[in-house]
Amino acid sequence: MNNWAWTTLALFAAWAMTAFGLRAAVQRRRTGDAGFRGISGRPGSAAWWAGVLFVLALLGGAAAPAAALAGMPTLPGAGGSSALRWTGLAVALAGMAATQVAQGGLGASWRIGVDAAERTDLVTSGLFAYVRNPVFTAMTVTAAGLALMLPNALAVLAWLVLVLAVELQVRVVEEPYLAGVHGRAYADYTARAGRFVPGVGRHAGTAAA
Repeated sequence: MNNWAWTTLALFAAWAMTAFGLRAAVQRRRTGDAGFRGISGRPGSAAWWAGVLFVLALLGGAAAPAAALAGMPTLPGAGGSSALRWTGLAVALAGMAATQVAQGGLGASWRIGVDAAERTDLVTSGLFAYVRNPVFTAMTVTAAGLALMLPNALAVLAWLVLVLAVELQVRVVEEPYLAGVHGRAYADYTARAGRFVPGVGRHAGTAAA
């Protein structure tokens, strides 16, 4: 059990460092701006909660393997399943790779958070041709893989909080912002590309929904 807990913690740390720290460093070197915009909205608003829940999900993801090392048991029925853990490892590694590809596809438009006064290019190529939010999809997949590797209550809760945070961030922060900035171009894009998976969550527009 401890070996899996240490492996999960190491993978989480590597994912966090590459998805946030390394990506921000690359962004700053290329554009002079690290891309961090912080939490949107006034305290207590849905937009604010999206940012707060995202931070809590990340903290929970780090705390889950630490709790396992401290003695927290896995969920009933999952304790002895090596197949579940190996599946989780494969899913987590795939999610980590997809996170890097999706972030790289955003180029200079990559941000953490939204500045309503800022205008970024609308990216519709690469993974974004099929899914409007592939970075969030990849992060959610990564977190699911980590939870499968170490299926305790805290890991599952952290994943659920991440899903809620992503849904709020996309629906109440990013989509209204992009619709306001890009207008018809964004409306046409949402009719072609799914929200988180291809073909699902498309909006009515010039293409079939």
